[in-house]
Amino acid sequence: MAPNRGADAGTDVIDILTADHREMVGLIEVIEETADPEERRALADSVIAEVMRHSVAEELFVYPEYERSIPGGTEEVDHDKEEHQEIEVVMKRLEGVDSGSAEFLAVAKRLKELLEHHAHDEESDQFPKMREHLTAEALVDMGRKVEAAKMIAPTRPHPGAPHSELFHMTLGPGIGMVDRLRDALSGRFRNT
Repeated sequence: MAPNRGADAGTDVIDILTADHREMVGLIEVIEETADPEERRALADSVIAEVMRHSVAEELFVYPEYERSIPGGTEEVDHDKEEHQEIEVVMKRLEGVDSGSAEFLAVAKRLKELLEHHAHDEESDQFPKMREHLTAEALVDMGRKVEAAKMIAPTRPHPGAPHSELFHMTLGPGIGMVDRLRDALSGRFRNT
């Protein structure tokens, strides 16, 4: 059955994830141009939170469907999860580095490289496969689920946590709630 490409009422998951990619890389570009350490830290906190929300939403709703619907999808998803793990490790490192230091900019640059690579893989290879194998309605439905998941997802890196649908469904919302509480108590997003 050929996917339906008719008009739909909503934004599809591919458009949402592509916009996320642009936003995350754009935030790092602003970090690279910013001299003020406090502004750098606030921007880094924002990009970290956005990457976490994006990654968890992908692992909850995009990857399981990709594995079911795309030939060879499981191997590609395994690779994507490995990239998510590497990105989380770098973000955890970024959290612990003085935002006024040259090391901070080097770690931010590494994060940008990893995000650009991951986005390129998805946008040039995986997203076209999704458009080929899934209906427009399925992509819009997945987009709604991804947006909802981003609202409850963790906002801080947890490199030791599994990158699995089961983990994100059962423990992820609780971790996300704890992260948002920590964000509020620490004033993490006060200036953003």
